[in-house]
Amino acid sequence: MYVCSCFGVTDQQVKEHAAAGACTPRQIASATKAGTDCGSCVRTIQGLLGRGACPRRELLEKGRAASVLAPAPELAEVA
Repeated sequence: MYVCSCFGVTDQQVKEHAAAGACTPRQIASATKAGTDCGSCVRTIQGLLGRGACPRRELLEKGRAASVLAPAPELAEVA
């Protein structure tokens, strides 16, 4: 089934990119352009992605995102 008519992206392609690590509609758009023209497929893409495993989401849930995303101590001192 086509998810994005503008760029001919199928639900199978979205699932394949999700399995390869694309966790968000923006990452799917980066890989396929789906959702970057009219935008009507973004909600469908969100539905296909669901709440599955996502490395970044798992880090956020474990509370590690703050330490991973925090600037290096030597950079913080300069600022």
